[in-house]
Amino acid sequence: MADQKKPASFHILPKIINGGIAGIIGVTCVFPLDLVKTRLQNQQVGPNGERMYKSMFDCFRKTYAAEGYFGMYRGSGVNILLITPEKAIKLAANDYFRHKLTTKDGKLPISSQMVAGGLAGAFQIVVTTPMELLKIQMQDAGRVAAAAKLAGKTVEKVSATQLASQLVKEKGIFGLYKGIGATGLRDVTFSVIYFPLFATLNDLGPRRKDGSGEAVFWCSFLAGLAAGSTAALAVNPFDVVKTRLQAIKKADGEKEFEGISDCITKTLKHEGPTAFFKGGLCRMIVIAPLFGIAQTVYYLGVAEALLGMEKK
Repeated sequence: MADQKKPASFHILPKIINGGIAGIIGVTCVFPLDLVKTRLQNQQVGPNGERMYKSMFDCFRKTYAAEGYFGMYRGSGVNILLITPEKAIKLAANDYFRHKLTTKDGKLPISSQMVAGGLAGAFQIVVTTPMELLKIQMQDAGRVAAAAKLAGKTVEKVSATQLASQLVKEKGIFGLYKGIGATGLRDVTFSVIYFPLFATLNDLGPRRKDGSGEAVFWCSFLAGLAAGSTAALAVNPFDVVKTRLQAIKKADGEKEFEGISDCITKTLKHEGPTAFFKGGLCRMIVIAPLFGIAQTVYYLGVAEALLGMEKK
């Protein structure tokens, strides 16, 4: 149970700005690893056990060799654009619900921390789903193109803007929300695990000497690393399902999925339970520094300094 003096007021604007800044910095640092994670999760084992990438390092090497340095950042534009509202919503919403659920005597039970995290995860999927959908198409395009080249075919390159316009034209705004169920399953579960664990770990470390009661810089960073990697591994099966459902273009011979249960059933049948942990190590390596950086920037209170406000 977290004990804290409940603040008299809650300012949402600096929370949103801090979340946005944190998201941009974090994504810029770890995007190449996220691209590798997406390609590993989307590749399906062929009938004779053949696969394009043998490991995380093999995928990184082949992608860099075929597409160069900037190829490792394919899809980063749409991700950086939408990560600002996504991280802002996630981090600010969690703080808001924690503030509202804290009792008058300053107590916040673990169950309430989990509710606050879950609600934050539910709110973020409004932005996360279209962001992930477009990002995945851009990230996986190189893998699909390489598979097509081996088969003597070519795949037309499509930008994120063209893809978004095409989806909206064909299916309306809901075309951008393909896989929203799987996204919600992943993000709500992740937040239920991540935020209470982060708060618990963050409370264990030393406090700043300025009387604010906040954890020192390195403590927030390490708490973000530990909580992020733990939550990432726990929800990796949901992330695999979400990634496969959102991949619009498949390589020749790859299976199509009708929904969450169909994806789980077919993946389990043809690739076994280990398939649900494809890209697991890579995702942990991505999420750990992403949230370590994000939480550190967030807790530094950059926005409060820019706005001339006292950090609360």
